[in-house]
Amino acid sequence: VYPDRELAINPGKVFGDLQGIATRDPAFGLEAVWIESGQREHAQALGYTIVDASTVVATHLSELVQRHAAELLGHEEVQQLIESLEKVAPKLVEDLTPKTLSLSVILKVLQNLLLEQVPIRDMRTIAETLAEHGAISQDPAALTAAVRVALSRGIIQQLVGSKEEIPVIVLEQELERLLQQSLMSSGEDGGVFEPGLAERLQNNLREAALQQEREGNEVIVLVVAGVRAWLARFMRHSGIDGHALSYNEIPDNRRVKVVATIGPQEQA
Repeated sequence: VYPDRELAINPGKVFGDLQGIATRDPAFGLEAVWIESGQREHAQALGYTIVDASTVVATHLSELVQRHAAELLGHEEVQQLIESLEKVAPKLVEDLTPKTLSLSVILKVLQNLLLEQVPIRDMRTIAETLAEHGAISQDPAALTAAVRVALSRGIIQQLVGSKEEIPVIVLEQELERLLQQSLMSSGEDGGVFEPGLAERLQNNLREAALQQEREGNEVIVLVVAGVRAWLARFMRHSGIDGHALSYNEIPDNRRVKVVATIGPQEQA
């Protein structure tokens, strides 16, 4: 960070280069340049977003907290959330815990959501979904999937705002089939792939993600429900900053636009 300079961030489309110290925005990884204060107006005219040094630091810290929120949430914090909800919806909390689900299972579901940067502010909807589906399954992964569908409008709003059209990356049917077969035979951790498949998938996803970032879009990969959680984990472990959604998480009032299709072979 350069306290005497300002950060000019390239949002995806600019109309010229700037002189300064090349870097990347620490919060979102966008191309950026540390410029002198006197270059501000020129940089804005070229389409850059200008941020002062203190805001860069504050945004970076906020992003770090958000990314590690799952690690910061424990039993005590969940108990406090439940107690707050109980004040406005006592019957709901009575039906939820400990009658239907233990605090540990609820904690795991909330951690799963935070791990993928899904806000947990709407505790009423989360609790209603857990109370309903908890009578059928105690599996945190299945419960997380159900909660994500219930929160899908908020998830999409967070990613693309009010836009009706959602730009998405999809997988070829053959690749989805291979992944589903692997997950069914070896559990949700997957891992039994033909040699090189995981590496090719990683490379292809990374290239498609970079293209979306260059165009100023959120990186959204749309897949069948049975593959979604595994793919989200795979992207996270591969350092690919994006979001894996399932088809049943797309609200009826939105439509998708396929911007890239990824197959099992290396992209040309």
